[in-house]
Amino acid sequence: MHDLIPRWMKFRVEKALKVRRIVNLAGVRQSGKTTLSRQLLDIEAVYRTLDNPQQLRAALEDPAGFVKSDAPTLVIDELQKAPILLPMIKMAVDLDPRPGRYLVTGSANMTDLPAVAESLAGRVSTLQLRTLAVGEIRRTPPLFIRNAFERKFSEHGTDDDRTGILRLAFQGGYPETRLFDESDRRDWMHDYLEAILSRDLIHLANIRRHDALRELVGILASWSARHLNLAEIGAAIGVARQTLDSYVGALERLYLFEQLPCWITTDYERVGRRPKWYCTDSGLLAAILRWRFDDILHDPDRSGKLMETFVFHELAALADIDRFKLFHYRDRNRHEVDFIVENDRGDLLGIEVKTGSQVRKDDFKHLYWFRDNIAAQRNFTGIVLHTGPHTTSFADDMKAVPVTALWQ
Repeated sequence: MHDLIPRWMKFRVEKALKVRRIVNLAGVRQSGKTTLSRQLLDIEAVYRTLDNPQQLRAALEDPAGFVKSDAPTLVIDELQKAPILLPMIKMAVDLDPRPGRYLVTGSANMTDLPAVAESLAGRVSTLQLRTLAVGEIRRTPPLFIRNAFERKFSEHGTDDDRTGILRLAFQGGYPETRLFDESDRRDWMHDYLEAILSRDLIHLANIRRHDALRELVGILASWSARHLNLAEIGAAIGVARQTLDSYVGALERLYLFEQLPCWITTDYERVGRRPKWYCTDSGLLAAILRWRFDDILHDPDRSGKLMETFVFHELAALADIDRFKLFHYRDRNRHEVDFIVENDRGDLLGIEVKTGSQVRKDDFKHLYWFRDNIAAQRNFTGIVLHTGPHTTSFADDMKAVPVTALWQ
């Protein structure tokens, strides 16, 4: 049995249970939600899982009775399998508004559906548990973004070199596969995806063309770290736009993929600004695309896509803890910054990602442009993350930083 890895999100969930009636711990299947929920609760809590066929049948046949419990907290695992429970939970917490009544977990995002969002408004706190960040595995605190806003960077990274960093990205963060070799991980990922596509999706979408769905998953993975063009994808697989939107939305609600919005200053600017598309785990990306590690090492396109997807996951996990906002930036003149992080004061970090270990001033050109033309009235720090061992200052507000600082 593997040692339990402390999760950064534990503190956020504990805090939410003290003040909110319903806490929804959501995230991709096998990210560790069940393990964390059981760690959080004392012996008086009652745990029910809809992965159990008998309990699922009981929930569907008597939803009002299923959500009743004398325990301080009732845990309902895999709630998306019985959304009929949601109005019953709403009624229960309206009658008894004590905090911490329900901790629900789900491998699909149900609370963004309009009817659900409206009925649970003000009653639920939704927190996303991602697959393991390297900092969680290494048991380091989630401080990189906080320190970056204060321009505090260690002079040296960890001992991980470029090959080691790419291997971490290739492995991904699924707890179950952490100690697997490449072959075993590939087999596990294949079975994992098959289970999701054949079992979990039926609760979210009316899938008529399973062949097109499987092809779509591969195409969407190939678009990771790019600006998604659904018209081009729909034409490639011969699927109508309405059907395509339904399939893509279902895959997002299962947390397999995620859209990263473009940073803007006004809603008017949103017109024409497409989000960037990411696979939520870099190991899953490699598995879907059937990459082998030795091939990635010497392929700049593959290593670049893998590295940026990996950094997205690490930054998103860090941002989730302190509620920092994560974006990308791209304007009509094709000025681009890989990632923008904003805190509640409006301070900004611009982050570019390199798979190489050597950084030149030219690697900062988009960051200088963004600072001078977009963020002139804000506190802004530009960062180029690289695979080398040292931090180098190119200006007071421009730093080349080892990517290993994300988990240092």
